[in-house]
Amino acid sequence: MKLFLIAGEASGDRLGAALMRGLRALVPDVEFHGIGGPDMQAAGMTSLFPMDELSVMGLTEVLPRLRGLLRRRDEAAEAVLALGPDALITIDSPDFCLRVAKRVKATRPDLPVIHYVAPSVWAWREGRAAKMARHVDHVLALLPMEPPLMQAAGVSCDFVGHPVAAEPQPDRADVEAFRLGLPGEGPVLTVLPGSRRSEVEKLAPVFGDVTGRVGPVRVVVPAAPGVVDMVEAQVAKWPVPVTVLDPRGMDPEAAAARKRVAFAASDAALAASGTVALELAAARTPMVIAYKMSWLTFAIMSRMIKTPHVSLVNILTKSSVVPELLQQECTPDRIAQALRPILGGESDQATACDKVMEMLGRGGEAPGLRAARSVLSALTR
Repeated sequence: MKLFLIAGEASGDRLGAALMRGLRALVPDVEFHGIGGPDMQAAGMTSLFPMDELSVMGLTEVLPRLRGLLRRRDEAAEAVLALGPDALITIDSPDFCLRVAKRVKATRPDLPVIHYVAPSVWAWREGRAAKMARHVDHVLALLPMEPPLMQAAGVSCDFVGHPVAAEPQPDRADVEAFRLGLPGEGPVLTVLPGSRRSEVEKLAPVFGDVTGRVGPVRVVVPAAPGVVDMVEAQVAKWPVPVTVLDPRGMDPEAAAARKRVAFAASDAALAASGTVALELAAARTPMVIAYKMSWLTFAIMSRMIKTPHVSLVNILTKSSVVPELLQQECTPDRIAQALRPILGGESDQATACDKVMEMLGRGGEAPGLRAARSVLSALTR
């Protein structure tokens, strides 16, 4: 069996790697081709080109890079057609992935296309489900409320759970050793300014200002592989000492395990909106979510949003337990106000975090293996 997989950002890379391991457990001689980051490459795939070229979000951020993205789209579609795989599996990054799928289907309408991560139609742009159904044959959903919405749009869909719910959590000794190894005094604050360069550019200066407003803290910044250089340049300007966790040169599993230790060792976290909120929830780390994008992108998206929240912890628990400071509220002063009580031990997020992990499949079969079974079932229909 030959499969062509495409991931466009760090969270998709982790999903792809878990799926690849699940598929290899069920079909040992499976061949993987496509585009992915360090996790998928460690799982046995050579990337057609660097995945981080695709890690861009927002209208005004995409436009300057549009020509290059279109070139990569064509290159990816041509590679799929030349390989003639048993299936094309696209992972998240729908703006890029579905354009590749459309071009592939135009020439090979019989080629099965499977998309991993259902579009968040419960939050905004419900028309995306029907649009996806034109070029995708089957969808793997991370959230339990998504399959009925996709099936209503005419595409088969399985809930496979979220890999974050199956990740092993560190033991107490490793957590204490990590805390003891950090310089300075005070509570530990993990700061996560995003995995995309556009996010780091906007959020790192704001988050850095926050670190100087919340009292003595020991700051840890786990950097995504594609933005380490940018993160290091930014934190050098921050008013407090910072420990940057650089994953380059590390085995991806070891880097992920170290990040989980950092999360578990943290008294609080300040994070950009995204999948990382679920990773923090898995560690029961209380968090503040803050995000800022270009005014034009925000103006467009704010007219489409159907949910009052952006954090999946809040969305899944139908609560406001995680503070969210977005756009004009994403200021150092407002963020610091939200963080201070959490750093002081005043947080009621633990129960919500546990509930979210249960909803995402904690305690059941590994999501990567469930996803692999879903893929194989879809291919035999």
